[in-house]
Amino acid sequence: MATNIILLGPPGAGKGTQAQLLQEKYGFVQLSTGDMLRAAVASGSDLGKLAKEVMDQGKLMPDDIMVDIIASCIAEPDCANGFILDGFPRTTAQAEALDAMLAANGLALNHVIQIAVDDAMLLSRIQARVAQNKGAARSDDNAETLKARLKVYHEQTAPILPFYRSSGRLETVDGMQSIEEVTGQIEAILNRA
Repeated sequence: MATNIILLGPPGAGKGTQAQLLQEKYGFVQLSTGDMLRAAVASGSDLGKLAKEVMDQGKLMPDDIMVDIIASCIAEPDCANGFILDGFPRTTAQAEALDAMLAANGLALNHVIQIAVDDAMLLSRIQARVAQNKGAARSDDNAETLKARLKVYHEQTAPILPFYRSSGRLETVDGMQSIEEVTGQIEAILNRA
C-alpha cells in the first residue's frame, strides 16, 4: 500500500534532507513544488504551458494549477509506492484543495509530519553554515533572507498546522535534534502505522 506524506516546517528545518532520506530508504517519491513546476513546463503539456505563462509573469502559481500538477505527478507509476510533499501545501485553502483532489483519486494522506525547530536555532544553523562556507554559500543563504522567509512562514504557512491538528493528522518531531535522530523519529511514526 502506498504511503503519502507531507513534511511541514519552517525554512531550514530539514524537510528536503528528510524527504531525500525517506526516498532513498522507502522508495517514496519526493515531490518538491519547484521541481514539479519545472518538470511541467519542460513537458510542454497544456498544463505546463499554463504554468510557464504564470511563472513568466512573475505571479504566484494559482492553487488549482498547482493541485492539477500534483495530481499529474502522483498519477505516474513511480509514485505507486507513495509520495512526500515538500513545500506544499502552504495555506489552508491549498490543504483543502489537496484533500479534495486526493479523495477524488481514491487517495489520502497517511502522515502529516511537522519538523519543529525554533527560529533561534534556525538562525544559529544558518550563521554556522555561512561561516563554514566562507562566502561559497548560496546567495539566499544568509540570516537576513532567513528572517524574511521565517516571517512569511509564520504569517502564511504556519496557520495550516491547526487545520491538520484539528483533523487528528498532525504529528510532530523535534527538529532540534541531529539529522539521524530526526530521521529516527519520522521512521517511528511511519512504523506505527
